[in-house]
Amino acid sequence: MPRSQIKDEKKYQKLREKGESKEKAARISNAQAGQGSSKVGRKGGKNPSYDDWSKDDLLKRAREIGIEGRSSMNKSQLVKALRDH
Repeated sequence: MPRSQIKDEKKYQKLREKGESKEKAARISNAQAGQGSSKVGRKGGKNPSYDDWSKDDLLKRAREIGIEGRSSMNKSQLVKALRDH
């Protein structure tokens, strides 16, 4: 059943099948529907890899986006949680 907030339902379903979260799948499918997949694929890449961030910076970013349990995570767990969000 199509949802009005999802602009490309097929792309959304493919992303969900790959294991992406509902939020991330919607964000990607809507961006690609509006701008085209070739433009969306070229976006980003301006910040250094999370592996290069300090643990304090990772904690701040995790707090900004609301990752639960962040205070008990080590650096590699924070990196994984941020990448998977």
